[in-house]
Amino acid sequence: MTVPHSSGSTFRPAFWRGFRALLPLWPGMVPFAVAYAVTARAGGLSIWETQLMSLTVFAGASQFAAAGQFVGGGLPTVAGALGLVATTFLLNARHVLYGLSLSRTLPLPWGQRLLAAQFLTDEAYGVTVVAGPRDPGGLSFAFLLGAELSLYAVWNASTLLGSLAGAALPDPQALGVGVIFPLAFLGLLVPLLVDRVTLLVALVSGLGAWLLGRALPGGLVILLAGVGGALLGAWLSSRRAARSGDA
Repeated sequence: MTVPHSSGSTFRPAFWRGFRALLPLWPGMVPFAVAYAVTARAGGLSIWETQLMSLTVFAGASQFAAAGQFVGGGLPTVAGALGLVATTFLLNARHVLYGLSLSRTLPLPWGQRLLAAQFLTDEAYGVTVVAGPRDPGGLSFAFLLGAELSLYAVWNASTLLGSLAGAALPDPQALGVGVIFPLAFLGLLVPLLVDRVTLLVALVSGLGAWLLGRALPGGLVILLAGVGGALLGAWLSSRRAARSGDA
């Protein structure tokens, strides 16, 4: 697939379509950004330090892990810092798969790749893969960046809200918002189940992720389940192609 040249007149509409595509996920993002801010502030970080982490890291699970290192005050030890780096790697290893997937359908110059990689999230990837190809302009860097910056904007605005007024806000777990993201990803998955192969791969990958999740960190679970699902899909597709050729 070739990516058409994007002028300013075509970039802006595609960007805002991508931005709006993530709006349904905002309600699930707000409480967790607030919860991160409350955790960071309780750990001794200032409002500026709490906000800076959201602006530069932009990875919820990693930010929670980092904020936990500051509980009790002071900087983490060398061992704690190395452990944090290892935890962050495991939590975000799945982004390698996201990048490989996007690079196959959306080849970009290096500058755009680096920019897209910085703001890439699970939600932006999922919506882009499903809705991007159906966009009037087709899958484009503008749509992807709009989807990414949509969550970046609400995450940072919510972080500031949590830093300023977190103590007066209810516990996200008590609100039951944790169900929003699983339901959203389920909704993104359904249109991709176009035949028996994709359905079988989805079921096996989901079962594998559930089993692995009982013993391994979440990021590593997604990476292993993703690689395993991709290999299973490739094997089943090659078998189906071979049978069609014999016929």
